[in-house]
Amino acid sequence: MKLKKICLFLAMIMLGTQIILSQESSEVVVGKMATFESEIPDSSDPDIKKKVERFKRSETAKLNVVFQGGSAKFTESQEEFIRKVITDSEKEVRNLLPKLPDGIRVIVENVDWDLEIIDGVAGRTETNSPPLVMVQISRKYKNGRIDAVRSGLRATIFHEFHHLSRGWAIQDNKFGPGIPNAMVNEGLAVAFSEIHTGIVNKVNSYTDEADGWVKEILALPLDASYSYWVMGKHPDGRTYIGYRTGNYLVRKAMTNSGKDIIELSELGPGEIIKLAGY
Repeated sequence: MKLKKICLFLAMIMLGTQIILSQESSEVVVGKMATFESEIPDSSDPDIKKKVERFKRSETAKLNVVFQGGSAKFTESQEEFIRKVITDSEKEVRNLLPKLPDGIRVIVENVDWDLEIIDGVAGRTETNSPPLVMVQISRKYKNGRIDAVRSGLRATIFHEFHHLSRGWAIQDNKFGPGIPNAMVNEGLAVAFSEIHTGIVNKVNSYTDEADGWVKEILALPLDASYSYWVMGKHPDGRTYIGYRTGNYLVRKAMTNSGKDIIELSELGPGEIIKLAGY
């Protein structure tokens, strides 16, 4: 009887691997796991059941990495490498941020954009429900897309998954309108990524003028231009003001409060602004 149980458990592992490789949905995984579990007879040995539950939980929590089709496809070996970087990064972030949702879907695109200033990789958190992140990898970056993956993918995943852990998404954002909220949430994601990956982009750096920039942002109307103040170029020539000022604000809040980036990530924008002294 014990031999039969072990065989069934090994079959489950083989099935789970097959499902992961074929990118079946978590609902299919749960259904097939339930079929196998029902075939395991009750026993005084609880070890098998525990292994089943552990295996089921780990598989349903896996993220789903999908590669966008089209004429500029990744090669099989490139997809394998990209998937490994994303998967490894997800495990690291999940250990740091317990609120990271399960069932994250990452759609990876092969683009010809100039992404030199952000190490060849861009990203955006599209929705919280379902958790969806879009990643763009530039084939024009220095020595090509794999060079971009090595340089910028891990930091991008840390940044976007931090957004998911807080609910900062484009389509179903959990925060109210206003550039101050954007400044705080982008600043948290920038600082989190820099601290835990060691990768720092000049585009997110701040200057001695950052204190004045914070005050400018706090005085803005709710309908102030997101492009001007957060992720684009301001008419006066400044760029990525929200990211850079947010990075400054978060670092100042950490210094003033003694809290680390994980503790600070548990707080709302207003609390963080107050901790920074504004």
